[in-house]
Formats: sequence, C-alpha cells, structure tokens
Amino acid sequence: MTTPLASQTPAPSWWALFHCFGMIGLLSFGGPAAQIALMHRELVDRRDWLEEEAFLRGLSFCMLLPGPEAMQLATYTGWRMRGVGGGLLAGSLFILPGALVIAALVFLYVSFGTLPAVQSAFLGIKAAVVVIVIQALWRISQKALKTPGAWALALGGFVALFVFDLPFPLVVLLAGGIGLLQRAPSTDPLPSAHHVPAHHGRTILFWTALWLLPLLGLSLIGAEFLATIGWFFAKLAVVTFGGAYAVLAYMTQTVVSDHGWITTGQMIDALGLAETTPGPLVLVTQFVAMLAGSEVGGAKLAIAAGAVALWATFVPCFLWIFATAPYVERLTAHPRLRSALAAITASVAGMMLNLSVWFLLHLLFQTNTHRDLGPISVPLPEFGSLDQTALILTALAPVVAALLRGRILWLLATMACFGLVVAGFTVG
Repeated sequence: MTTPLASQTPAPSWWALFHCFGMIGLLSFGGPAAQIALMHRELVDRRDWLEEEAFLRGLSFCMLLPGPEAMQLATYTGWRMRGVGGGLLAGSLFILPGALVIAALVFLYVSFGTLPAVQSAFLGIKAAVVVIVIQALWRISQKALKTPGAWALALGGFVALFVFDLPFPLVVLLAGGIGLLQRAPSTDPLPSAHHVPAHHGRTILFWTALWLLPLLGLSLIGAEFLATIGWFFAKLAVVTFGGAYAVLAYMTQTVVSDHGWITTGQMIDALGLAETTPGPLVLVTQFVAMLAGSEVGGAKLAIAAGAVALWATFVPCFLWIFATAPYVERLTAHPRLRSALAAITASVAGMMLNLSVWFLLHLLFQTNTHRDLGPISVPLPEFGSLDQTALILTALAPVVAALLRGRILWLLATMACFGLVVAGFTVG
C-alpha cells in the first residue's frame, strides 16, 4: 500500500512500523502530553519519518476530533506512512499493551480489593486521583480560559452538570454551537482536500458498519447487558472532547447512578489503576466495563464486557481518522471548527471541576444526599459522615504531588503506602 501523502522520506517497512509503535505502546505512560512527546522523539527526532510541521499539523487535527488525541495521532501518523493498514497497526499497538494490563488489574482488583489492607492502600490512591484530576483541571484552565467568554462557558459547564444534572452530550453540543456562532467566517479560501482516494466513501462505510453492526447484533440476540455497555460507550466515543477526565463525570453518573453497576469508590479506583498503565487514559472504560461485568455475571461476562467496551470506544477512533485524514489541512485551517473546539474545551474545564467536586464529596464523606434548593437539587454531604482518614490523606496528597513533580506512578505508589500507614494509626 502506498503512502497517502507525498513525502520525501520513503515509507518505513512494516517491521519498522511494528517495532516503533510497539515500543511507543509499551512506554506510553504519563498521559497524553508525555505520550505525544514520546511520539515526537521517535517519529520526528530519531527516525525522521515526519517533518516537524507535519507532526504539529497532525496533532492539531487530532485535537479537533472526539477521542484520545495521542492514540489518534499514532493512527494518523501510521496512516500517513502506510495507509489504512499502517494506521490500524499503529493505533492498535498504542492500545493493546495497556488493554492487557487493565484486564489483569481488574481480576486482581476483584480478587483482592475487599481485603482491609488493600482498601487502605486504595484510599491513598483515591486521594492521589483527586489531586491528578485537579492538576489536569489546572492545566486545561491555563490553556482554555483566557477570555471572559471562555470563563463563562466553563462556569456554564459546571452549573449545567452539578446543579441542573444535564446530560453531558447536550452540554458538549451546546458549547460547540456557541463556539460556531462566536467566530465570524474567514474570507481566506480554505485549502482543498489532499489526495482523497477513489474508494474513500467505501472506507467510511466499512468502518462505520464495523463499529455499529456488532452492537446492533448484541441488541438483536437479546444480550441486554452487553448491548447496553456497547451503546453507552459508543455514545461516549462521539462526545469525548477534552480527554478522558472530561467524560468521567458522565460515565460515573451513568454506571453508578443510572445502572448501579459499580460504586463511586470503585470508579475512582478504576481511574487510579488506569493511570498506572501504558496507553490512553480512556482505557478506564474497559476497566469500568469489566468490573461491571464481573459484578453482574462473573469472569466470563467481565471479559466479554471489556471486549465490547474496547470495540465501542476505539473502533470509532479509527473511523474518525480514516474518514477525515485526507482533509487535514482543510480542517485545521477552518476558523469555525477551531472556535467550536475552543468553546468545548472551555466548557470541559467546568465539567472537570464538577468531576473534582464529585470525587471529593464521595472520598471525604460516607453519605451524600441531594438537597432541594427551590427549583434545583444540589448534591451535599452529611457532615457527620466525614472520614478522618480520607481527610488526612487528601490533605497530604497535594504535598506529595508537589514533591514528586508530576511523577504520577510514584505519586500513586507513595499515596498507597501512606494509605496503609495512616489507616493503621487511625485504627490504632
């Protein structure tokens, strides 16, 4: 298969592509910033497979799409070098190592997660997760909240979820619509699409069918639980702008409150363990699905639910890339699309604040209720149910995070140890 975009550098061999992206997939710890930096080092600096401008343009393009931008950047760069097969290989290798680790962690969590010592360690991990989410909120706020309008969108996103409990997809659509209206169209002509294959329409139809037909099949054969898992994560894949943290509140609301598959504490544990694995953080969807499957029907259903969640979450990522990659120059130059993305990103900051508050309430207080304040209902804690151990660990976590300077794996391990120590003192 030939390279879709002309380049002065010959297309790498399939073995070279496998070796490069296999290594990237195994070493892709630390979130999207670290993953993108790793890809830049390997693809631009070491191997000279991409020019700097092409890499940055691809990154901007992937940030316009729903889904994990680092995984989609891997898929896009693979597509540039070896077409659809190269994109499929690169994207799959970015996901698979983490997916295998997640599967193993789920079974360890189910087997040993109820032991008192393990629960104490996870209490420290929960405190670390809250700090990680707040740090992510701080980073996205610095980038996205630079105007009064952006701050208003962030506040609106928080109020829409925390106070009015609006559906997350609706909030994303409203923010994107506001962004489209805010930006006047540019008078400069947009670049034309580049090297669109003759069979491009068939490629789009194939990947759309590949994504949705198995989910439809689950519905038709009466596999209600798996079908519900699949359609929920498929819907999540369409609105996952702003990274995994942005949709965690929506995921938590659905799997905890609406379906009752897992608890809020288990949701925080899932995020903490997902932080320890290579690959995109959105692999937390696999953990949640497997844990829910284990609760409902044991190990076999857990494996099936994890596979369905992976399918529903990541097949559309390949669809977005293969459908839109020939138009990358046109999309990255479109002022209205960039304005819509900026508005969504600003509102995501408010949604992440909602997630931070949600996690804090459920970490620090054993009982939380909804209080009616006129026409609205606000979640508030029962202050008598304050968990003193959790309070100590939550106060300690920011100090440890500052001392470790962003080393997430070390933060999680250190707070797990502190969880054991503090729980021992408080019990004693």
